[in-house]
Amino acid sequence: MFKSVFSNSSGILISRVTGLARDILMTSTIGANVWSDVFFMAFKFPNLFRRIFAEGSFTQSFMPSYIASRQKSVFAVAIFIRFMGFIVAFSLLVTLFPGFFTKLLAWDWNAELISKTAPLTAINFWYLDLIFIVTFLGTLLQHKEHFFTTAFSTVWLNIAMIASLMLFAHSDPKTIVYALSFSILVGGLLQVATHLYTIRQKGLLKLLVGGWKYRNRKDVKDEESKFSKLFFPSVLGNSTAQIASFIDTSLASFLAAGSVSYLFYANRIFQLPFAIIALAITTALFPSIAKAIKNENHTLAYQNLHKSFWLLSALLGLSVLGGMLLSEPIIWLLFERGAFTLQDTLNTADVLRMYMIGLIPFGLAKLFSLYLYAMHKHVKAAKIAAASLIVNILFSLILMKPLGAAGLALAGSIGGAVQMYLTMREVGWKIVFDILKSVYTLYFIFGVALFWGGFYSLNQYLVHLIR
Repeated sequence: MFKSVFSNSSGILISRVTGLARDILMTSTIGANVWSDVFFMAFKFPNLFRRIFAEGSFTQSFMPSYIASRQKSVFAVAIFIRFMGFIVAFSLLVTLFPGFFTKLLAWDWNAELISKTAPLTAINFWYLDLIFIVTFLGTLLQHKEHFFTTAFSTVWLNIAMIASLMLFAHSDPKTIVYALSFSILVGGLLQVATHLYTIRQKGLLKLLVGGWKYRNRKDVKDEESKFSKLFFPSVLGNSTAQIASFIDTSLASFLAAGSVSYLFYANRIFQLPFAIIALAITTALFPSIAKAIKNENHTLAYQNLHKSFWLLSALLGLSVLGGMLLSEPIIWLLFERGAFTLQDTLNTADVLRMYMIGLIPFGLAKLFSLYLYAMHKHVKAAKIAAASLIVNILFSLILMKPLGAAGLALAGSIGGAVQMYLTMREVGWKIVFDILKSVYTLYFIFGVALFWGGFYSLNQYLVHLIR
């Protein structure tokens, strides 16, 4: 398991580092202003669906059905055709009516801002088609316990965007955001090409060809029906954070200019430890838990859960301390240059601190939900996610006026805490308490106290230097 975690984490780390390099270059090129808000808003729609597909919902509904399938190749191709047809049709609809869909994102924006954003929305949305192909192929690779290609592939997206920023660095903001939008599609094509190469190397191309060849000769309707019943609850269960972020972006359009960008940049920092640690561990863990439960080996499933809990808690705990106590120096170091000012740093740091409060709750909710999905309790996971989302939205509406963008981030963390509590309760407090009885609990408490003192002292020194 830990070999898979390391492979997945290393690929994610490389992709996130290049993503930070991209964001650093972006802040110095266009800063936090109207045009950056326009671009991020246009990219929000496909990015929402990308995260829903790529961060669990498709894989966690497809994998158990695929493992149990008697006609794996035919089943896989049948699901691909169904989803790809729907996504292409949806993309055409967005292309034909981009203004309408843009207005759904930013209902408080005036007609001028909508007209600026709509063409970019139409361009960016086609990235969803490409990322679904990547997610589908990546899930097949995960079944073979190969994680690096999917984790690494986002590097191509970042490289494409960095290249466009460098080529058009001295152009006007409108030209830059259009160049960025087209570069996203180039990056998506490179991601697809990388996965197709690995699929061929792993000998899975024959599986897809065979599934296409015999798709009308073998009946997999029952398996498709079972998958459909699992998929939609899985979408809701896995997309709480993404839907909340989507809503936050829309609500931020009611706030001061730059608020959308503050949320974006702070969330990028938050997503770094979440992806490298939480997503890497849970993604690598899910196939082994699903196979163990299918074989009725619950002892092995619990052992993997126990090990992953403490690894996840330790690494995320360290990240929370660093992110909260060093928020201002981190934002200053990464983003404060060019068009990104000191005030932008302070505003983004406030948002980052609120996001970091929810890092451990979101990570542990992700971990324990694996057991629910492996047990085919997708509906229960969906109900838990819906409850946490409602709490998130309520607190967003309450906190956005007094705290601004930081209030929206804090509301997300509160929703994450609710999701963690409800997920643990459903898995069973006995399992949770058995894990907490470990001697690692004392190590964790001691480590938190030790690193808190160290990070606090370092922050005081760095802030003094900055100011």
